[in-house]
Amino acid sequence: MTDDTTTPVATPTPATDGAKPGIGRRKFLAGAAVAGAGAVAMPAIARAQTTTWRFQSTWPARDIFHEFAADYVKMVNEMSGGRLKLELLPAGAVVGALQMQDAVLAGALDGGHGVTAYWYGKHKAYSLFGTPPAFGWDANQFLSWFYHGGGEALYNELVNDILNLPLTGFLTGPMPTQPLGWFKDEITSAEQLQNLKYRTVGLSADLFNDMGAAVTIVGGPDIVPSMDRGLLDAAEFNNPSSDRILGFADVSKNYMLQSYHQDSECFEVIFNKQKYEALDPDLRAILRYGAYAASSDMYWKAMARYPQDLAALKEAGVKVTRTPESVLEAQLASWDRVIANASGNEQTGQFFTKVIDSQKAFVKSMGSYFFDANAPKEPAYQHFFGQG
Repeated sequence: MTDDTTTPVATPTPATDGAKPGIGRRKFLAGAAVAGAGAVAMPAIARAQTTTWRFQSTWPARDIFHEFAADYVKMVNEMSGGRLKLELLPAGAVVGALQMQDAVLAGALDGGHGVTAYWYGKHKAYSLFGTPPAFGWDANQFLSWFYHGGGEALYNELVNDILNLPLTGFLTGPMPTQPLGWFKDEITSAEQLQNLKYRTVGLSADLFNDMGAAVTIVGGPDIVPSMDRGLLDAAEFNNPSSDRILGFADVSKNYMLQSYHQDSECFEVIFNKQKYEALDPDLRAILRYGAYAASSDMYWKAMARYPQDLAALKEAGVKVTRTPESVLEAQLASWDRVIANASGNEQTGQFFTKVIDSQKAFVKSMGSYFFDANAPKEPAYQHFFGQG
């Protein structure tokens, strides 16, 4: 959707083809030359055209994730100098969270902010570009694979070539390890997940199904109401700030940190490909590099805000515990089976395996450096601050 604001300044009226009575030809020509010079010195001036796009997030307006989307929008709008304006809308403003991509494809939206796990119903490999297996990497390292290890080419192959979706997308915003979630009772063994009505998304849904849970996939705005009505026994969303704002503490008092179901995840921003490619090159660059800038800023903000909100949850009576080693080990065993099952699919398995092999090769190389070069952080923290 565009809003043309080009308004040319009126140019001087051309001289008539003849002199007024009483004015000599020489004087007339001299006057005409001066008028012509004035016309050259005062060209028409036009203001830049503003292109306005509707850009919906998949998050409630009060969630910190919507704030992250707003940060990206602010960067793009300011860097474009008024030539491109993203108009941010929350989930539900045009369509529900899980329908955002289809709305961009249909032209009801021009772009959006979400996660690739929401689209894994179209191809299981979609989730590998947002919630990959827990190979021993974090989300910043996952983004390194995407932008410098061949991941972006594979993403474009999936979106544009295999699924034939006219979309342009960028990954942004590395998320810290997500909690196991909110439960009525503390989980002390993997057996307690059997038949538990649990909310998650993407390949994580396959993982928890493999562990015996009864998984339900719903968007962020619907999780707490579903728990309140008894439609869910337990759920994960993402982080202490979102979970606190969305009201999880009103329906549960057991909050379990650490998990391998979404050990690394990031956001995705998408745009209608035809509209994106119609933009001037500098505006396309702003959309791309804005994702880079927002990615760093989001992580910095998360490291400041998440600890504060976790402390507030504890003060409100929430019991915060770490997921036991036995459950983490069971999750890794389930990842083996999930990867094997998805790779064996006759229709989608070949490409799924192609992405997995690329990710494993990157992590194997990266890990050989990262774990040797970086000192463990927890002993140093405990030395100065105690158990935390």
